[in-house]
Amino acid sequence: MITLYGMSLSNYYNKVKMVLLEKGVPFTEETVRTGSTDETVLQASPLGKIPFIRVDGTSLCESQVIADYLEARYPQPPLVPADPLAAAKVRELTAFVDQHLELVARDLYGQAFFGGTVSESTQARVRKQLTKNIPAFKRLARFAPYLAGETFTLADCAGWVSLPLVGMATKAVLGEDLLACLLYTSCATRTTRRSSAPWCATSKVNSRSKRLPTTSRRWPTRCSTWPCAGPGRA
Repeated sequence: MITLYGMSLSNYYNKVKMVLLEKGVPFTEETVRTGSTDETVLQASPLGKIPFIRVDGTSLCESQVIADYLEARYPQPPLVPADPLAAAKVRELTAFVDQHLELVARDLYGQAFFGGTVSESTQARVRKQLTKNIPAFKRLARFAPYLAGETFTLADCAGWVSLPLVGMATKAVLGEDLLACLLYTSCATRTTRRSSAPWCATSKVNSRSKRLPTTSRRWPTRCSTWPCAGPGRA
């Protein structure tokens, strides 16, 4: 039995959980806060980061490493195509979401979600970087209807838990949802009504039943708002 350690405040914890749920793999959960200095935690995750898992007496940390292990160990249903090049394209999208969108926007989270403040220089740097990175992401993502094409993949697991945070953080701190603005339309013409796409209203993982909503996994072809799931609510 796999044990998943972390907490739902972490979008990367939720990414791994989503992979487990999609694959129907039995697992248990144990709450561990990020940055723990407990020796037992550090033996499994030397930087005290979450998530990490324990399986067969061995621990694994880093969400993408865990996701790749789960794909190899439990190949059905597949979240990565069998074709090597197509599989690489899915991982390319996943890395782009994690490294070039979410990681950049993370510098805004202190003010957006936790009552802190972000300096004007940091705001300017994040805006400049995302203004470059989001259009680049648009060149890679297909939204047909999923990020990588016609099937739900690991890229969608990454996008589902991280893209809403990028949109909400930029809206809260920079005054506009850069993700919606740059992906779908100009800021001047962007509608303010809530998207009719079913996933916008049901973006939470049900932690009690460990099931994902079955009607809410399609990415909108145009956007008005992102899903209503912030840190700790995804």
